[in-house]
Amino acid sequence: MSFTNFLETELLDHVFAGNSYTSPSAVYVGLFTAAPGEAGGGTECSGGSYVRRTASFSVAGNLATTTAAIEFPTATSAWGTVTHIGIFDASSSGNMLAYATLTASKTIDSGDVFRIPAGDIDITLN
Repeated sequence: MSFTNFLETELLDHVFAGNSYTSPSAVYVGLFTAAPGEAGGGTECSGGSYVRRTASFSVAGNLATTTAAIEFPTATSAWGTVTHIGIFDASSSGNMLAYATLTASKTIDSGDVFRIPAGDIDITLN
């Protein structure tokens, strides 16, 4: 996963300028049909019962990994072809913190459920 400009700036400002950064109380995974980037953007899924889902992570060394499966609600209409995910600090709006391209795209039609198994989202600092 790559950090967004927002998170990079917050971390640098916190570590090197001594300004406070308050970690979000929860982080949320969003699904995208068009690539987000360093400045955010992209096309997040919408409609058809789509909502961002909370994610929990464990941290060991320089690696944060999801600790539980993430399951999105059953789509009540087509969401399109999901190609990317984003990690946010809010369940809607908010700031994108990180993003990544899926290893395999997945078309979500009405009646489908999108799942991410535990341990399948890794965030590494190197």
